[in-house]
Amino acid sequence: MLRVRCAASSARYPVQKESTVLTSQVIIIGAGAAGLMCAMSAAARGRQVLLIDHANKAGKKILMSGGGRCNFTNMYCEPVNFLSHNPHFCKSALARFTQWDFIALVAKHGVPYHEKKLGQLFCDNKSSDILGLLLDECEQAGVDLRLDTSVSEIARLDEGGYQLQTSLGPARCESLVIATGGLSIPTLGATGFGYLIARQFGHSVLPTRAGLVPFTITDPQLKALCTELSGTSVEDCRVSCNGQSFVENILFTHRGLSGPAILQISSYWQPGDTISIDLLPRVDLPVWLVEQQRERPNSELKTLLGELFTKKMAGLLAEQWFVSKPMKQYTPGELKAIAERLGDWQLVPAGTEGYRTAEVTLGGVDSREVSSKTLESLKSPGLYFVGEVLDVTGHLGGFNFQWAWASGYAAAQFV
Repeated sequence: MLRVRCAASSARYPVQKESTVLTSQVIIIGAGAAGLMCAMSAAARGRQVLLIDHANKAGKKILMSGGGRCNFTNMYCEPVNFLSHNPHFCKSALARFTQWDFIALVAKHGVPYHEKKLGQLFCDNKSSDILGLLLDECEQAGVDLRLDTSVSEIARLDEGGYQLQTSLGPARCESLVIATGGLSIPTLGATGFGYLIARQFGHSVLPTRAGLVPFTITDPQLKALCTELSGTSVEDCRVSCNGQSFVENILFTHRGLSGPAILQISSYWQPGDTISIDLLPRVDLPVWLVEQQRERPNSELKTLLGELFTKKMAGLLAEQWFVSKPMKQYTPGELKAIAERLGDWQLVPAGTEGYRTAEVTLGGVDSREVSSKTLESLKSPGLYFVGEVLDVTGHLGGFNFQWAWASGYAAAQFV
């Protein structure tokens, strides 16, 4: 395992004195997915790399991802799976380090994995398998990893390069890589530090907001429905907003709506927007209802819906949305209205659960001011940005990790 130098471990690894300047060709701030990939790849090509992080452990977000099994990439990763104000920016890095390259790395380390669905690859065992292989690669390449290390100041040197004031003392480098991530899940140590650095060196930071995040509901009647159905999942719903649609599961919660389809559409939703949910996109509802009326005229609507949803959900929908009665008593117009409501349930979320539970941060450092080939700043030579700190956000399903691997690798070829 990689030998880690922590500021707290002063007995074994003395803290640098102010008079001593710690020097390295490359300094990377942030030991998450993108930072680790950049560090191991840069060191593998012979660069001297110092990787620092303010946390006491590397890769905390890796460890908690995918329910502890890390959805580390997606077999169907394409540029279309990413959101950015500069949609072409991600293409270069994604083409140079593909999902197949990371899968080969996983295979090299003998990590067992499986496809869950829709090309999503997960570890058979634990997320720590992915973190372990990254740390092993860093160790083999000679990366100097320092945890519990904070940065208080960064300055560009007249002769080129950067000097940092850290809790280890001053540190100097030729190339500085910002891999500090976004604002999502602050309990894991997420901060806006990377955005502060970007602004310091003349970069624009596009407005940020929570992405891949559950919706909250405050409408009394709708919230009561969500609360009653809390924990109930509905498979393969089509959720649409602003011209985008995703077919995946939705999950009712005591606060509102979650589940993969909801998380996906949340990245396209803006406050005040209406979302549309087709609860049964694989059923031709108008035809199905007419058939049920003809074949089972004495069955109640809630009984028939109980074959498509849970009995509890069917009962609540029949009571709150419709008048449940024997199918033979419905007029053609009433059946049409039932089909429309189930196939186009429209609601306006009150908001989202925010960064507390968001998987990613939308927005960030404007990629139009960063080279798509090298990930180097177009404002300040020798400064690089990788991973989530940039205005590149992937869909749910392993795409954000693939962006971390690809952008980290791309920058590593030039630092």
